[in-house]
Amino acid sequence: MLIIWGRDTSSNVQKLLWGCTEMGVSYDRRDMAGKYGYTDEYLAMNPNRLVPTIDDNGFILWESNACLRYLAAKHGVGTLWPEGLQVRGNADRWMDWATTTAWMVLRPAFHQLIRTAPEQQDLNAVAEAARLTSEHLATLDNWLAGRDFVCGDEFTMGDIPLGIAVYRWYALDIDRVERPNVRAWYERLCERPGYQEHIMIPLQ
Repeated sequence: MLIIWGRDTSSNVQKLLWGCTEMGVSYDRRDMAGKYGYTDEYLAMNPNRLVPTIDDNGFILWESNACLRYLAAKHGVGTLWPEGLQVRGNADRWMDWATTTAWMVLRPAFHQLIRTAPEQQDLNAVAEAARLTSEHLATLDNWLAGRDFVCGDEFTMGDIPLGIAVYRWYALDIDRVERPNVRAWYERLCERPGYQEHIMIPLQ
């Protein structure tokens, strides 16, 4: 059975949990990182001190987007893993944009508001993160005009990392510029059982 190492509150682990639920893939999740720390066994598989790592019948892989792509290619051809090369290119683009752009600018607000004691929070950093995220989400908002999901009519792996970042965007106590197409897309994600189970949980 597929083993997914990592705590279920990690956004990077959640990519795999949500993806597996969408594809009906069974797995055994084992807590790692955060309050659970790292075992020597885990660090032998992944020396980066990060989660997730997967063990697929002895095949070890880390880096969350790589893991999601691998699982989608194995179990989700024609659904999470688009068969058309150009559609798959779009999915790849938005997966990487979520990681390198959307989450990178939102992350300071998350860390200040969720993982920093109130008396130590830098609210100027929170406000700047909110401003930058609002600006960048205009790009996504324009792209989603006339589209239900980032690759068009069908949900794909391209929606997963972005969907996790945007959940945090709406869950955090920050000032937001409303992006109507992003909001409509987010509400469609909220209807998906895997999103409800793995993503729409208290932030930690």
